[in-house]
Amino acid sequence: MSIFGYVTEIFISHIISYNMADQKQSNVLSWLKGLGPGLIIAALVFGPSKMTITSKLGANYGFSLLWIIAVAIFFMIIFTNMSARIGYATQQSLLSSIKARWGKGAGIIIGIGVFLVCTSFQAGNSVGVGVALAELTHTSTTPWIIVFNIISISLLFFRGFYKVLEWLMIALIGLMLLSFIVTVFLISPDLSATAAGFIPSMPAGSQGLVIAFMASCFSIVGAFYQSYLVQERRRIQQEKQLEQKKRSDSVTGIIILGFMSAIVLICAASILHPRNINVNTASDMSLALEPLFGSYASGLFLIGLFGASFSSIIGNAGVGGLLLGDALGYGNNFSSKSIRFFIALVMLAGAIIAIAFGKLPLELIVFAQSVTIFIVPVVGIAMYLIANDEKLMGKDKNSSFVKVAGAIGLLVIITLAVINFKDIFLK
Repeated sequence: MSIFGYVTEIFISHIISYNMADQKQSNVLSWLKGLGPGLIIAALVFGPSKMTITSKLGANYGFSLLWIIAVAIFFMIIFTNMSARIGYATQQSLLSSIKARWGKGAGIIIGIGVFLVCTSFQAGNSVGVGVALAELTHTSTTPWIIVFNIISISLLFFRGFYKVLEWLMIALIGLMLLSFIVTVFLISPDLSATAAGFIPSMPAGSQGLVIAFMASCFSIVGAFYQSYLVQERRRIQQEKQLEQKKRSDSVTGIIILGFMSAIVLICAASILHPRNINVNTASDMSLALEPLFGSYASGLFLIGLFGASFSSIIGNAGVGGLLLGDALGYGNNFSSKSIRFFIALVMLAGAIIAIAFGKLPLELIVFAQSVTIFIVPVVGIAMYLIANDEKLMGKDKNSSFVKVAGAIGLLVIITLAVINFKDIFLK
């Protein structure tokens, strides 16, 4: 072979290798973008209150309730995927489909109800950001609450708000995963005890926390929001790309949600449970880690708490603002000025409550729970019936398996609602 031919062969092989590497990089970026809607839901659900409940499960009952995470994630996958299929199969929003089938009033009630619930819980997300950064820097919580709510509201003014939201959630989920994984490696949990935790059991006195965890992790409102996220992506991407991703993007995000929940429970079971340390807030976990592993481990956990809280500030406000806007006839476009105004309203209300009270007031918790009791079963049933409608959904209607699993999930939701109703109004 001539020198020219040899050089040419090497040059061509380098071009092929470069193109293959470039294609792999493009595929990774494409995969990350495809996770967007699912990761937004994961970041929305995994807030400071969720971390507190999960930490309590581990601190009070060790590894024995790890199995409940798998159950909650299973039902969350069923309904999130169901909502995603509705978003892909229909040209109108899910609330518009509800209005068309059951009347305008039904859509308005659901939209306003979700808005009130999100606004009520927003203060807890703001407090979570303030506490995490205040304990990391040994400063006051109030400046951090103000700064990060201003940052959150300013994100609404980006032209491509949804794209910014997707990449921000990917970054925050990555931050949470990194901090929690490093923390659990520092702890070195008992692997046999961890595996045994996936065998179903119900320790005495655990029912209340199990119900609270199921209600927070199996989030019907979060699943409902998925249909809006995938429709927003349809506006900004080609239909062919969407068709390739629509089966996996939501599921992966929810699996990551379950993985993070399991890590937090394992940390609490390994450190807090053997020492009978109680958990009242998510930041209590960081305080328990410091005597054993130093400020490095507690700082890592606080970084994870910050990621969970900041992502929930934006995600929670997005749900409340978007659904209120859609319910009142302002559409479901993230770029709409009216929708951005409603989202900012949720953020502002949460920040004011957080600064005024320093926490989520008990009265607001009771109010949010009361609204949730009545709204969540209605939302779940409406979504299930629409996804079963062959005329509306076509080939994307619920399969026989999803019909059965979804019906069981609805029974779980209704049971939780009945129990909460008794606890709030009949005790």
